[in-house]
Amino acid sequence: MAPPAQLPLRQLTKNGPKIPSVGFGLMGMSFGYGEPGPDEERLKVLDRAWELGCTNWDTADIYADNEDLIGKWFKLHPERRGDIFLATKFGLRPDPGVGSIVVDSSPEHAKKAIESSLKRLGVDYVDLYYMHRANGKVKHLGLSEVSSTTLRRACAVHPIAAVQVEYNPWTLDIEGPSGTHLLKTSQELDVAVFAYSPLGRGILTGRLRSVDDFEEGDYRRHMTRFQGENFKKNLVVVDKFDEFAKQKGHTSSQIVLAWLLEQSPNVFVIPGTKKIKYLEENIGASQVKLSKEEQQQLRKLVQEAEIAGDRNPFAGNYTDTAPLEE
Repeated sequence: MAPPAQLPLRQLTKNGPKIPSVGFGLMGMSFGYGEPGPDEERLKVLDRAWELGCTNWDTADIYADNEDLIGKWFKLHPERRGDIFLATKFGLRPDPGVGSIVVDSSPEHAKKAIESSLKRLGVDYVDLYYMHRANGKVKHLGLSEVSSTTLRRACAVHPIAAVQVEYNPWTLDIEGPSGTHLLKTSQELDVAVFAYSPLGRGILTGRLRSVDDFEEGDYRRHMTRFQGENFKKNLVVVDKFDEFAKQKGHTSSQIVLAWLLEQSPNVFVIPGTKKIKYLEENIGASQVKLSKEEQQQLRKLVQEAEIAGDRNPFAGNYTDTAPLEE
């Protein structure tokens, strides 16, 4: 049984499947953004995503109980497995010995990680498997937070379907040298870009005005972009997007997502939320049309913005792999 609605689709590489350009990043339902809420509410959000045709889902084995939650949903709706393009990730794991997260993308860990993910998800395969930091169980391979050099080396070994990276109006690194021109490289190599945190971890929605708007336990409280004077400075670009959105009759979130999708046909966005109303709002971005002049107007707005503070301190910073020996 197919979802009642269908969103605009984009093709994942020239030989890959067609999937919704506006996907669903599920991390926040379990981890990082305050209390996750009861299963009953979270499962209703997944139900609504499916109903609206938002079937491009992203999770990871490190996102607390996120894979388990999806597994519960599939157990309730086994007939819907074929409707969902399901991506998960491996490569980050807790290390009790050091009391923190360590990077482990070794072949041995990869084999254990995929089996554990499949068990939690209650499925036989995943559609896209990312190495979180640089036999029939995975349909497509992806990388997360890697450099252009690493992507080229990986593609020389095996086709890479996607890279996942932070991309939003206040994090445009992949367009230039600080992000190793990853957007251009991915276009050249026919690799899709899945933009995580496309709404700047929520600030570009216009609903956040100070660090006090975050719950206790929300990791954004510790990010420099949300601290003191930095937050005030960063609200300037937020308010300009909001003003533009009101003139268009849309929300700031919808304008931001629509603008990102216009940057390249190989870009997909995966905003996350814990609430159905924001899920519906984000999905509405797929219907927003921006003229060339409007795209240029927003580009000028972004280029003139002076963003204060660093992005996620836990990000991978476009990691290079160790050079090969001559």
